[in-house]
Amino acid sequence: MATNPERLRTEIFKLVKDYYYEVHEKKERFIPGKTFISHASRVYNEEELVHLIDSSLDFWLTSGRFTKQFERGFADFLGSRYCLLVNSGSSANLLAITALTSPELKEKRLKPGDEVLTVACAFPTTVNPIVQNNLIPVFLDVDLETSNIQADKIENALSNKTKAIFLAHSLGNPFDLEKVISVAKKNNLWVIEDNCDALGSKFGGKYTGTFGDISTYSFYPAHYITTGEGGALVTNSSVLHKLIASFRDWGRHCWCETGCDDTCGKRFDWQIGTLPHGYDHKFIYSHRGYNLKMTDMQAAIGVAQLKKLPGFIEKRRENWNYFYEHLKKYENLFILPKPTENSHPSWFGFSLTVRENAPFSRNDITKYLNDHQIGTRLLFSGNITRHPSFDDVNYRIHENLNNTDYIMNNLFWFGVYPGISSEMREYIVHTLEEFLGDYEK
Repeated sequence: MATNPERLRTEIFKLVKDYYYEVHEKKERFIPGKTFISHASRVYNEEELVHLIDSSLDFWLTSGRFTKQFERGFADFLGSRYCLLVNSGSSANLLAITALTSPELKEKRLKPGDEVLTVACAFPTTVNPIVQNNLIPVFLDVDLETSNIQADKIENALSNKTKAIFLAHSLGNPFDLEKVISVAKKNNLWVIEDNCDALGSKFGGKYTGTFGDISTYSFYPAHYITTGEGGALVTNSSVLHKLIASFRDWGRHCWCETGCDDTCGKRFDWQIGTLPHGYDHKFIYSHRGYNLKMTDMQAAIGVAQLKKLPGFIEKRRENWNYFYEHLKKYENLFILPKPTENSHPSWFGFSLTVRENAPFSRNDITKYLNDHQIGTRLLFSGNITRHPSFDDVNYRIHENLNNTDYIMNNLFWFGVYPGISSEMREYIVHTLEEFLGDYEK
Protein backbone atom coordinates (compact mmCIF):
# COMPACT_ATOMS: atom_id res chain seq x y z
CA MET A 1 0.00 0.00 0.00
CA ALA A 2 1.41 3.38 -1.03
CA THR A 3 2.37 5.82 1.71
CA ASN A 4 0.97 9.33 1.71
CA PRO A 5 4.21 10.87 0.27
CA GLU A 6 4.16 8.28 -2.51
CA ARG A 7 0.54 9.07 -3.32
CA LEU A 8 1.32 12.77 -3.34
CA ARG A 9 4.24 12.24 -5.73
CA THR A 10 1.99 10.24 -8.05
CA GLU A 11 -0.59 13.03 -8.03
CA ILE A 12 2.08 15.67 -8.61
CA PHE A 13 3.55 13.73 -11.55
CA LYS A 14 0.11 13.44 -13.13
CA LEU A 15 -0.39 17.19 -12.80
CA VAL A 16 3.07 17.83 -14.25
CA LYS A 17 2.17 15.72 -17.29
CA ASP A 18 -1.10 17.60 -17.66
CA TYR A 19 0.82 20.88 -17.43
CA TYR A 20 3.25 19.73 -20.13
CA TYR A 21 0.46 18.90 -22.56
CA GLU A 22 -1.30 22.18 -21.80
CA VAL A 23 1.73 24.49 -21.94
CA HIS A 24 4.81 22.90 -23.49
CA GLU A 25 3.63 20.54 -26.19
CA LYS A 26 3.92 22.14 -29.61
CA LYS A 27 0.47 22.83 -30.95
CA GLU A 28 1.24 25.52 -33.52
CA ARG A 29 1.67 24.35 -37.09
CA PHE A 30 4.75 25.36 -39.05
CA ILE A 31 4.14 28.39 -41.26
CA PRO A 32 6.84 28.82 -43.94
CA GLY A 33 8.45 32.24 -43.74
CA LYS A 34 6.72 33.04 -40.45
CA THR A 35 7.87 30.35 -38.02
CA PHE A 36 11.54 30.81 -37.14
CA ILE A 37 13.73 27.73 -37.71
CA SER A 38 16.52 27.73 -35.14
CA HIS A 39 19.93 26.21 -35.86
CA ALA A 40 19.47 24.13 -32.67
CA SER A 41 17.17 23.72 -29.72
CA ARG A 42 16.08 21.33 -26.96
CA VAL A 43 13.72 18.48 -27.81
CA TYR A 44 11.82 17.04 -24.86
CA ASN A 45 8.46 15.80 -23.58
CA GLU A 46 6.69 15.25 -20.28
CA GLU A 47 9.36 12.77 -19.07
CA GLU A 48 11.97 15.49 -18.56
CA LEU A 49 9.54 17.61 -16.54
CA VAL A 50 8.54 14.67 -14.34
CA HIS A 51 12.20 13.78 -13.71
CA LEU A 52 12.97 17.41 -12.84
CA ILE A 53 10.11 17.64 -10.36
CA ASP A 54 10.97 14.21 -8.93
CA SER A 55 14.48 15.45 -8.15
CA SER A 56 13.26 18.78 -6.78
CA LEU A 57 10.94 17.01 -4.33
CA ASP A 58 14.00 15.27 -2.83
CA PHE A 59 15.48 18.75 -2.34
CA TRP A 60 18.94 17.20 -2.64
CA LEU A 61 20.32 20.19 -4.49
CA THR A 62 23.83 18.98 -5.34
CA SER A 63 24.95 15.69 -6.94
CA GLY A 64 22.77 12.74 -5.93
CA ARG A 65 20.88 9.69 -7.14
CA PHE A 66 20.14 11.02 -10.61
CA THR A 67 23.76 12.09 -11.03
CA LYS A 68 24.96 8.55 -10.39
CA GLN A 69 22.32 7.14 -12.73
CA PHE A 70 23.21 9.55 -15.53
CA GLU A 71 26.97 8.98 -15.16
CA ARG A 72 26.54 5.20 -15.31
CA GLY A 73 24.08 5.33 -18.20
CA PHE A 74 26.21 7.71 -20.25
CA ALA A 75 29.36 5.63 -19.75
CA ASP A 76 27.45 2.48 -20.69
CA PHE A 77 26.13 4.11 -23.87
CA LEU A 78 29.68 4.85 -25.01
CA GLY A 79 31.13 1.60 -23.70
CA SER A 80 33.52 3.45 -21.39
CA ARG A 81 34.49 2.85 -17.76
CA TYR A 82 34.01 6.27 -16.19
CA CYS A 83 31.87 9.36 -16.66
CA LEU A 84 32.06 12.46 -14.48
CA LEU A 85 29.33 15.08 -14.78
CA VAL A 86 30.17 18.79 -14.60
CA ASN A 87 28.38 22.12 -14.94
CA SER A 88 29.27 22.73 -18.63
CA GLY A 89 31.18 21.43 -21.62
CA SER A 90 33.59 24.34 -21.22
CA SER A 91 34.31 23.22 -17.65
CA ALA A 92 34.83 19.70 -18.99
CA ASN A 93 37.53 21.00 -21.33
CA LEU A 94 39.15 22.98 -18.52
CA LEU A 95 39.23 19.89 -16.28
CA ALA A 96 40.54 17.64 -19.07
CA ILE A 97 43.65 19.76 -19.56
CA THR A 98 44.06 20.71 -15.89
CA ALA A 99 43.95 17.07 -14.75
CA LEU A 100 46.97 16.39 -16.95
CA THR A 101 49.01 18.97 -15.01
CA SER A 102 48.78 16.94 -11.78
CA PRO A 103 52.12 16.10 -10.13
CA GLU A 104 50.73 12.59 -9.61
CA LEU A 105 51.38 11.94 -13.32
CA LYS A 106 55.11 12.45 -12.69
CA GLU A 107 57.13 12.70 -15.93
CA LYS A 108 53.95 12.68 -18.06
CA ARG A 109 52.40 15.72 -16.40
CA LEU A 110 51.91 18.86 -18.47
CA LYS A 111 54.10 21.71 -17.28
CA PRO A 112 54.13 25.44 -18.14
CA GLY A 113 55.70 25.94 -21.56
CA ASP A 114 54.72 22.50 -22.89
CA GLU A 115 53.00 22.47 -26.26
CA VAL A 116 49.55 21.15 -27.15
CA LEU A 117 48.63 20.58 -30.79
CA THR A 118 45.21 21.84 -31.82
CA VAL A 119 43.41 23.95 -34.45
CA ALA A 120 42.52 27.65 -34.49
CA CYS A 121 39.23 26.84 -36.25
CA ALA A 122 37.64 26.04 -32.91
CA PHE A 123 35.23 26.97 -30.16
CA PRO A 124 37.12 29.25 -27.72
CA THR A 125 36.81 26.98 -24.71
CA THR A 126 38.50 24.13 -26.55
CA VAL A 127 41.63 26.27 -26.84
CA ASN A 128 41.40 28.55 -23.78
CA PRO A 129 42.20 25.83 -21.18
CA ILE A 130 45.56 25.30 -22.89
CA VAL A 131 46.43 28.95 -22.36
CA GLN A 132 44.86 29.08 -18.89
CA ASN A 133 47.21 26.30 -17.79
CA ASN A 134 50.26 28.19 -19.08
CA LEU A 135 50.73 25.80 -21.99
CA ILE A 136 51.47 26.76 -25.60
CA PRO A 137 48.83 26.02 -28.25
CA VAL A 138 50.30 24.95 -31.59
CA PHE A 139 47.85 25.57 -34.42
CA LEU A 140 47.60 23.43 -37.53
CA ASP A 141 45.46 24.19 -40.57
CA VAL A 142 42.27 22.32 -41.43
CA ASP A 143 40.81 20.61 -44.47
CA LEU A 144 38.15 22.63 -46.29
CA GLU A 145 35.78 19.69 -46.83
CA THR A 146 35.87 18.22 -43.31
CA SER A 147 36.80 21.35 -41.29
CA ASN A 148 39.12 19.04 -39.33
CA ILE A 149 42.85 19.07 -38.73
CA GLN A 150 45.15 18.15 -41.62
CA ALA A 151 46.28 15.01 -39.85
CA ASP A 152 49.12 14.30 -42.28
CA LYS A 153 50.92 17.38 -40.95
CA ILE A 154 50.80 16.49 -37.26
CA GLU A 155 54.09 14.60 -37.10
CA ASN A 156 56.03 17.45 -38.70
CA ALA A 157 54.48 19.92 -36.25
CA LEU A 158 55.92 18.11 -33.22
CA SER A 159 58.74 19.56 -31.16
CA ASN A 160 60.55 18.37 -28.05
CA LYS A 161 57.99 20.38 -26.05
CA THR A 162 54.90 18.69 -27.53
CA LYS A 163 53.05 16.71 -24.86
CA ALA A 164 49.40 16.50 -25.98
CA ILE A 165 46.87 16.75 -28.81
CA PHE A 166 43.52 18.42 -28.07
CA LEU A 167 40.98 18.45 -30.91
CA ALA A 168 37.24 18.70 -31.49
CA HIS A 169 35.31 16.65 -34.04
CA SER A 170 34.09 19.52 -36.19
CA LEU A 171 30.27 19.74 -36.53
CA GLY A 172 30.02 16.03 -35.71
CA ASN A 173 32.50 14.96 -38.40
CA PRO A 174 35.27 12.87 -36.78
CA PHE A 175 38.84 13.95 -37.31
CA ASP A 176 41.18 11.22 -38.59
CA LEU A 177 41.46 9.27 -35.36
CA GLU A 178 43.58 6.54 -36.91
CA LYS A 179 46.37 8.98 -37.76
CA VAL A 180 46.03 11.07 -34.60
CA ILE A 181 46.13 8.09 -32.25
CA SER A 182 49.00 6.53 -34.20
CA VAL A 183 51.15 9.68 -33.87
CA ALA A 184 50.19 10.04 -30.21
CA LYS A 185 51.19 6.47 -29.34
CA LYS A 186 54.44 6.72 -31.28
CA ASN A 187 55.39 9.93 -29.46
CA ASN A 188 53.85 9.22 -26.02
CA LEU A 189 51.36 12.10 -26.25
CA TRP A 190 48.08 12.61 -24.41
CA VAL A 191 44.95 12.81 -26.60
CA ILE A 192 41.85 14.74 -25.54
CA GLU A 193 38.76 14.48 -27.75
CA ASP A 194 36.35 17.40 -27.54
CA ASN A 195 33.24 15.40 -28.42
CA CYS A 196 30.75 18.15 -27.54
CA ASP A 197 29.58 18.43 -31.15
CA ALA A 198 29.87 14.76 -32.09
CA LEU A 199 27.94 12.64 -29.59
CA GLY A 200 26.97 9.46 -31.42
CA SER A 201 29.51 9.83 -34.23
CA LYS A 202 31.56 6.75 -35.06
CA PHE A 203 34.99 6.14 -36.53
CA GLY A 204 35.79 2.62 -37.68
CA GLY A 205 32.55 1.45 -36.07
CA LYS A 206 33.51 2.80 -32.64
CA TYR A 207 32.08 5.87 -30.93
CA THR A 208 34.18 9.01 -31.02
CA GLY A 209 35.08 10.03 -27.50
CA THR A 210 36.38 6.52 -26.77
CA PHE A 211 39.75 6.74 -28.55
CA GLY A 212 41.64 9.34 -26.53
CA ASP A 213 42.72 9.46 -22.90
CA ILE A 214 39.87 11.83 -22.02
CA SER A 215 36.80 13.02 -23.92
CA THR A 216 34.49 15.93 -23.16
CA TYR A 217 30.78 16.60 -23.73
CA SER A 218 28.33 19.49 -23.51
CA PHE A 219 24.67 19.26 -22.55
CA TYR A 220 23.83 22.88 -23.36
CA PRO A 221 20.39 23.19 -25.05
CA ALA A 222 21.97 23.42 -28.51
CA HIS A 223 23.65 20.03 -28.14
CA TYR A 224 22.62 16.41 -28.70
CA ILE A 225 20.96 15.98 -25.32
CA THR A 226 20.45 18.73 -22.78
CA THR A 227 20.45 19.31 -19.05
CA GLY A 228 20.21 23.09 -19.54
CA GLU A 229 23.74 23.87 -18.47
CA GLY A 230 25.94 20.82 -18.06
CA GLY A 231 28.69 18.64 -19.42
CA ALA A 232 30.73 15.49 -18.83
CA LEU A 233 34.15 13.92 -19.08
CA VAL A 234 34.70 10.29 -20.03
CA THR A 235 37.82 8.17 -19.52
CA ASN A 236 38.87 4.54 -19.20
CA SER A 237 41.73 5.38 -16.83
CA SER A 238 41.18 4.99 -13.09
CA VAL A 239 44.08 7.38 -12.47
CA LEU A 240 42.63 10.12 -14.68
CA HIS A 241 39.15 9.53 -13.24
CA LYS A 242 40.51 10.19 -9.75
CA LEU A 243 42.42 13.31 -10.85
CA ILE A 244 39.47 14.80 -12.75
CA ALA A 245 37.22 14.22 -9.74
CA SER A 246 39.75 15.93 -7.47
CA PHE A 247 40.03 19.05 -9.63
CA ARG A 248 36.25 19.14 -10.09
CA ASP A 249 35.59 18.82 -6.35
CA TRP A 250 37.67 21.69 -4.89
CA GLY A 251 40.97 19.86 -5.41
CA ARG A 252 40.41 17.61 -2.43
CA HIS A 253 42.36 14.43 -1.78
CA CYS A 254 39.25 12.72 -0.37
CA TRP A 255 37.14 10.70 -2.79
CA CYS A 256 33.93 10.35 -0.77
CA GLU A 257 30.69 10.84 -2.72
CA THR A 258 28.64 13.91 -1.83
CA GLY A 259 26.92 13.29 1.50
CA CYS A 260 29.23 10.40 2.45
CA ASP A 261 32.03 10.22 5.02
CA ASP A 262 34.98 7.92 5.74
CA THR A 263 34.94 5.90 2.50
CA CYS A 264 38.65 5.28 3.00
CA GLY A 265 38.10 3.93 6.52
CA LYS A 266 40.74 6.19 8.03
CA ARG A 267 39.32 9.68 7.79
CA PHE A 268 41.20 10.86 10.91
CA ASP A 269 44.38 8.81 10.41
CA TRP A 270 46.09 10.43 7.38
CA GLN A 271 49.49 12.08 7.29
CA ILE A 272 49.90 14.18 4.14
CA GLY A 273 52.26 17.09 3.51
CA THR A 274 53.10 19.08 6.62
CA LEU A 275 49.56 18.86 8.02
CA PRO A 276 49.18 17.43 11.53
CA HIS A 277 48.54 13.70 11.74
CA GLY A 278 44.84 12.92 11.70
CA TYR A 279 43.78 16.12 9.93
CA ASP A 280 40.26 15.50 8.58
CA HIS A 281 40.71 13.85 5.18
CA LYS A 282 37.63 15.64 3.80
CA PHE A 283 39.58 18.88 4.08
CA ILE A 284 42.95 17.84 2.66
CA TYR A 285 43.64 19.32 -0.78
CA SER A 286 46.09 17.74 -3.22
CA HIS A 287 45.30 20.07 -6.15
CA ARG A 288 44.27 23.68 -6.77
CA GLY A 289 40.78 22.79 -7.87
CA TYR A 290 37.32 24.19 -8.46
CA ASN A 291 33.71 23.34 -7.73
CA LEU A 292 32.32 22.35 -11.13
CA LYS A 293 29.75 19.71 -10.20
CA MET A 294 26.36 19.22 -11.85
CA THR A 295 23.22 19.44 -9.73
CA ASP A 296 20.93 16.44 -9.34
CA MET A 297 18.05 18.36 -10.94
CA GLN A 298 20.09 18.81 -14.10
CA ALA A 299 21.14 15.15 -14.06
CA ALA A 300 17.49 14.12 -13.69
CA ILE A 301 16.73 15.81 -17.01
CA GLY A 302 19.76 14.08 -18.52
CA VAL A 303 18.51 10.65 -17.48
CA ALA A 304 15.30 11.24 -19.44
CA GLN A 305 17.18 12.73 -22.42
CA LEU A 306 19.60 9.81 -22.59
CA LYS A 307 16.72 7.45 -23.44
CA LYS A 308 15.99 9.56 -26.51
CA LEU A 309 19.60 9.83 -27.71
CA PRO A 310 19.58 6.99 -30.29
CA GLY A 311 16.52 8.49 -31.98
CA PHE A 312 18.05 11.97 -31.88
CA ILE A 313 21.19 10.70 -33.62
CA GLU A 314 19.24 9.01 -36.40
CA LYS A 315 17.10 12.11 -36.97
CA ARG A 316 20.21 14.26 -37.30
CA ARG A 317 21.63 11.90 -39.91
CA GLU A 318 18.32 11.80 -41.76
CA ASN A 319 18.10 15.60 -41.92
CA TRP A 320 21.74 15.96 -42.97
CA ASN A 321 21.33 13.39 -45.76
CA TYR A 322 18.23 15.20 -47.01
CA PHE A 323 20.10 18.50 -47.27
CA TYR A 324 23.08 16.87 -48.97
CA GLU A 325 20.97 15.12 -51.60
CA HIS A 326 19.10 18.33 -52.45
CA LEU A 327 22.07 20.70 -52.39
CA LYS A 328 24.85 18.68 -54.03
CA LYS A 329 23.76 20.14 -57.40
CA TYR A 330 25.30 23.43 -56.23
CA GLU A 331 28.85 22.10 -55.86
CA ASN A 332 29.96 24.73 -58.35
CA LEU A 333 29.03 27.39 -55.78
CA PHE A 334 29.80 25.67 -52.47
CA ILE A 335 32.37 23.39 -50.95
CA LEU A 336 30.07 20.74 -49.52
CA PRO A 337 30.83 18.91 -46.27
CA LYS A 338 32.52 15.55 -46.66
CA PRO A 339 32.48 12.80 -44.02
CA THR A 340 35.94 11.74 -42.94
CA GLU A 341 36.96 8.42 -44.48
CA ASN A 342 35.95 5.41 -42.34
CA SER A 343 33.50 7.51 -40.31
CA HIS A 344 29.75 7.60 -39.66
CA PRO A 345 29.04 11.10 -38.31
CA SER A 346 26.26 12.13 -35.99
CA TRP A 347 26.02 15.58 -37.54
CA PHE A 348 25.80 18.78 -35.51
CA GLY A 349 24.88 20.95 -38.49
CA PHE A 350 24.98 21.21 -42.29
CA SER A 351 27.78 23.47 -43.51
CA LEU A 352 28.18 25.28 -46.81
CA THR A 353 31.42 27.05 -47.74
CA VAL A 354 31.02 29.68 -50.46
CA ARG A 355 33.51 29.18 -53.29
CA GLU A 356 35.80 32.00 -54.44
CA ASN A 357 34.07 32.24 -57.83
CA ALA A 358 30.54 32.43 -56.44
CA PRO A 359 28.62 35.58 -57.48
CA PHE A 360 27.55 36.22 -53.87
CA SER A 361 29.16 36.42 -50.46
CA ARG A 362 28.47 34.48 -47.28
CA ASN A 363 26.89 37.58 -45.78
CA ASP A 364 24.55 37.85 -48.77
CA ILE A 365 23.18 34.34 -48.31
CA THR A 366 23.05 34.29 -44.49
CA LYS A 367 21.21 37.63 -44.45
CA TYR A 368 18.74 36.24 -46.99
CA LEU A 369 18.16 33.12 -44.89
CA ASN A 370 17.76 35.17 -41.72
CA ASP A 371 15.25 37.45 -43.45
CA HIS A 372 13.32 34.29 -44.35
CA GLN A 373 13.29 33.04 -40.73
CA ILE A 374 16.09 30.47 -41.07
CA GLY A 375 18.80 30.62 -38.41
CA THR A 376 22.46 30.17 -39.32
CA ARG A 377 25.78 30.08 -37.50
CA LEU A 378 29.44 30.50 -38.41
CA LEU A 379 32.02 27.88 -37.45
CA PHE A 380 32.47 29.27 -33.95
CA SER A 381 35.59 31.46 -33.68
CA GLY A 382 36.57 30.89 -37.32
CA ASN A 383 40.19 31.59 -36.42
CA ILE A 384 40.73 32.06 -32.70
CA THR A 385 44.03 33.89 -33.26
CA ARG A 386 42.13 36.74 -34.96
CA HIS A 387 40.12 37.56 -31.82
CA PRO A 388 41.04 40.24 -29.25
CA SER A 389 41.26 37.58 -26.54
CA PHE A 390 44.38 36.21 -28.24
CA ASP A 391 46.24 39.50 -28.66
CA ASP A 392 48.63 38.72 -25.81
CA VAL A 393 48.74 34.91 -26.08
CA ASN A 394 51.94 33.00 -26.77
CA TYR A 395 51.20 30.44 -29.50
CA ARG A 396 52.86 28.79 -32.48
CA ILE A 397 51.47 28.26 -36.00
CA HIS A 398 52.69 25.28 -37.99
CA GLU A 399 53.13 26.36 -41.62
CA ASN A 400 50.00 28.49 -42.18
CA LEU A 401 46.29 28.83 -41.45
CA ASN A 402 45.12 29.59 -44.99
CA ASN A 403 42.17 27.20 -44.97
CA THR A 404 41.23 28.31 -41.47
CA ASP A 405 41.02 31.89 -42.69
CA TYR A 406 39.01 30.81 -45.72
CA ILE A 407 36.49 29.06 -43.46
CA MET A 408 36.41 32.13 -41.21
CA ASN A 409 35.33 34.23 -44.19
CA ASN A 410 33.15 31.83 -46.17
CA LEU A 411 31.58 28.99 -44.14
CA PHE A 412 28.15 29.01 -42.53
CA TRP A 413 25.89 26.24 -41.29
CA PHE A 414 22.28 25.61 -40.40
CA GLY A 415 20.60 23.07 -38.17
CA VAL A 416 19.90 19.36 -38.52
CA TYR A 417 18.70 18.88 -34.93
CA PRO A 418 15.73 16.54 -34.29
CA GLY A 419 13.26 19.40 -33.95
CA ILE A 420 13.57 20.20 -37.65
CA SER A 421 10.56 18.59 -39.31
CA SER A 422 10.22 17.45 -42.91
CA GLU A 423 8.21 20.62 -43.66
CA MET A 424 10.99 22.78 -42.20
CA ARG A 425 13.78 21.13 -44.14
CA GLU A 426 11.75 21.36 -47.37
CA TYR A 427 11.32 25.07 -46.72
CA ILE A 428 15.06 25.50 -46.05
CA VAL A 429 15.95 23.86 -49.37
CA HIS A 430 13.24 25.83 -51.21
CA THR A 431 14.56 29.11 -49.77
CA LEU A 432 18.13 28.28 -50.76
CA GLU A 433 16.97 27.38 -54.27
CA GLU A 434 15.14 30.71 -54.55
CA PHE A 435 18.29 32.58 -53.57
CA LEU A 436 20.56 30.56 -55.84
CA GLY A 437 18.22 30.90 -58.81
CA ASP A 438 19.84 29.76 -62.05
CA TYR A 439 23.34 29.23 -60.61
CA GLU A 440 22.92 25.44 -60.79
CA LYS A 441 25.12 23.80 -63.39
